[in-house]
Amino acid sequence: MKLVLATHNKGKLEELRAILEAQVPGLELVGYDGPEPSEDGLTFLENAMIKARAAFLHTGLPSIADDSGLAVEVLGGSPGIFTAIWAGGRDNVANRRLLLAQLKDIAPEHRAAAFICTLALVGPNGEASFTGIWSGSIATEERGTNGHGYDPVFIPEGFGVTAAELEPELKNAYSHRAQALAQLSGFLATQGLESL
Repeated sequence: MKLVLATHNKGKLEELRAILEAQVPGLELVGYDGPEPSEDGLTFLENAMIKARAAFLHTGLPSIADDSGLAVEVLGGSPGIFTAIWAGGRDNVANRRLLLAQLKDIAPEHRAAAFICTLALVGPNGEASFTGIWSGSIATEERGTNGHGYDPVFIPEGFGVTAAELEPELKNAYSHRAQALAQLSGFLATQGLESL
């Protein structure tokens, strides 16, 4: 069974292909070369659905897409859907620095945050979604060199180090994306793409 991943990011395709094809026998995850839609939704779910629907309409094949970001409690859930452009552009260093500056006077007990990943699945007969939430808090300074984005300032619940200080295999076992993918894999293994 073929499933389209609605992204032009080859690295993401390879990462998800390795995970999903290993967990769902007979699945072939393929790339997407169609037009990228405008992500003008107000939630992770809306943006993931916009991308998955566009890929399905373009290819005629069941399609998945993800949208993810960081939600900081004291900031009312921001950066949220603006995670990648929080400081005005796609600059991870600037984004982290702005976030740390915004939380400069916030006590450790009020720095709760979570990484959220929503996967949308669209087929000819319906749609489904799966959301993973990785709870934690925001550090007072950057630490670690693994990972990307906000990993150097995110301390996962149950760990005394940032996500960027975790071994990649450990991070990939606990992360928001891993949780959403596990839900998707379970759905595909039990329901199959035929249900969509």
